[in-house]
Parts: sequence; C-alpha cells; structure tokens
Amino acid sequence: MAKRDYYEVLGIQKNASKDDIKKAYRRLAVANHPDKNPGDKAAEERFKEATEAYEIIADDQKRAAYDQFGFAGVDGMGQGGQDFTNIYRDFEDIFGGFGDFSSIFDNLFGGSGGRGGGARRRGEPPKGTNLRYDLQLSFEDAVFGTNVEIAYSRDEACSVCSGSGSEAGGGRKVCPTCQGSGQVRRSSGFFSIASPCPTCSGEGHIIDKPCRSCGGSGLTKKKQKIKVTIPPGMDDGKRLSVAGQGDTGPNGGRPGDLYVFIHVRPHEFFERDGYDLYCAMPISISKAALGGEITVPTIDGKKVKVSIPAGTQYGKMLRLREEGVPGANGGARRGDMYIKLMVQVPAKLSRRGKELLEELQKVEGENDAPKPLKLSELK
Repeated sequence: MAKRDYYEVLGIQKNASKDDIKKAYRRLAVANHPDKNPGDKAAEERFKEATEAYEIIADDQKRAAYDQFGFAGVDGMGQGGQDFTNIYRDFEDIFGGFGDFSSIFDNLFGGSGGRGGGARRRGEPPKGTNLRYDLQLSFEDAVFGTNVEIAYSRDEACSVCSGSGSEAGGGRKVCPTCQGSGQVRRSSGFFSIASPCPTCSGEGHIIDKPCRSCGGSGLTKKKQKIKVTIPPGMDDGKRLSVAGQGDTGPNGGRPGDLYVFIHVRPHEFFERDGYDLYCAMPISISKAALGGEITVPTIDGKKVKVSIPAGTQYGKMLRLREEGVPGANGGARRGDMYIKLMVQVPAKLSRRGKELLEELQKVEGENDAPKPLKLSELK
C-alpha cells in the first residue's frame, strides 16, 4: 500500500506551526493508542503511521528535505531507519509525563525503544543526558575535513561517593511512595496511566544519607577535552554524533551522546551549493570580445588556466570538473567549480582608449533601439 502524504496523515496544512503539529499528533496518538484499542491492528497501524509522520514533520531539517524531495528526501530517516530517539523524547513531552512508553515503542517499532540504543529496562539506571556543542569551522576545514579539539563540561560520577550518591555508612532504601516499583498509577478516562514516582523519580528507592559533595545525585560537573574528526564535505547546519560523550547517567547509568553542530564561516570568494563551488572572476571588454585565457584560483590553492571563448557575454558560467567539494567520507564524486565571468567596463578611459572605442563603434555600428532579451538568452 502506497504511503500517504505526511501532512495528510496528521491532518494539517504545510505551513502548520510546531504547536499545531504537536496537537495533531497528540490527538491521533490518543485515539489510536494500543492501550485504548487492544487487538485492533488497524488502530496500531494508524498509530505507527502518525508517529512516522510526526518524526519527520516535527524535525526542521527532515521537514525541509521532505517538502523539497518528498519521501525520497527522507528515506531512512523515519520508521524504516528504526531511530526514534527524538520522537520518543517528544512523545514524553507531548503527553506531559503520562508514563513510560518504552514498551509501546518496543512492541510497535521492533525494539527501538526511543532511547537511541535500546529501551531502559526495569531496574536499569537511566541513561545520561545528550549534550550539544556548537563548533565554528572555516570554509576550507568544512570542505576538506579536519581534526579539532573541543572543551566542554559534562556530568561524571562523583569522586567522593563514587557515584552512589550516599555518604559513607549510608545506603538506599525502598521508596515508601511506590514501594520499589518506581511507578504510580492513576486513572484518566480510558487510560490507566503509569507515571514515574514523584518521590524517587522512578528509581524505586531513595538515598538514606545523601552525599554532601554531590547532594545525592552521584554526579559532579567536570571539564574535559576530546578530539573530534570532521569528515570532508561537511556543510553548515549539519551535526556529528560522538557516542558516550554526553552526561554520565545517574546511579551508574550509561552516558548520553554529544552532538556537535557545525557552523561554517563564509568564504571571501567562494560560495557552496551541495558539493559544487561558485566564484566570480572579472574579465576586460577586450578579452570578452576577442577571447583569451585567465588564471583562476581553486579552493585547494591551485592556479588553473581557463580559456575564455571569443564573444563572451556578461554572466557566462564556465565549469571546472571535480574542483568542488570532496564527497562525504570519500564516498561520492567530487563536485564541480563554476566560474561566473563578470565583464568589467572601465570607469575611466585614456584619450587613446576613448578614440579606439569610438572607432570600434563606427566600424561595428550600434543598435540604438535594442529589444528586450528573452530570459532564455540570459542563461
């Protein structure tokens, strides 16, 4: 069965706001929730369809790719990719802590769990928080790749209590509110909703004597430096994931990940479009009319001679094959470099130069009543 348009699935317009998207998804998810529709395969499929649509439309980058290229632009980004890290986090946010939805995502989406590496099992310490680092790169480093050292702070196990959160001689005891289950239940309409226990935050136990150094969290903030490899072809707005370099999870939980967001400084002469580079080069009136050669610098510092055909018009584009941006990780063909020729009219003329142009005007004639050029002639 062919996929339906994601906007149609959510019942929203293409210009829908973030709030409209969340409201539409919440309405569909509640109506087709597996707990509300036990054994109803059609409702389950609608729930999965809405979740896949929300994952794409709620993400600005994925939404832009979908709007431009349709399903081909997000192939592998949605349900087929089995990566529901963001959708799971948003799902919890949308439903305001209605409970632990990890089992739902495990059952419906093949064990992805929404946690970006497996769902948290009962009794397993929570995973640490993912962190963000914004990295400024020069245009050349983004094009050819580089290695950079970055410094940031993250949560690590407290050195005083070794991450236990307890003072010496202290320990943990069963939470009196949830009796060790980590959850409390309440009824809300059709649902019997399990939510994390407010006393123990879902851990099932509380610390008897909290560590005075970390306040019982078992974590302290520490600065660290790591080296990050930037692959060739990195573009502005992209991000890299460095596994295990986020905050350490409480109670010995797995660390989160570090996401490095790339910001590329503009180049003085070059602009980029995908893997292609563009620049503009000035040429004289005589070279445009008679033809000749010019020397053009490339992004990697070479000097390339380029032939200018006689009769070249202002704005003509020339192409240098494979002088653009290298393919990401060396996998794709290198892009091309495009040179826009800008015919420069001298602001001041010598007496002799003026005489020659006047003579050329008499010899070649000049159209005093030109017609507008067709747009196709300007390309």
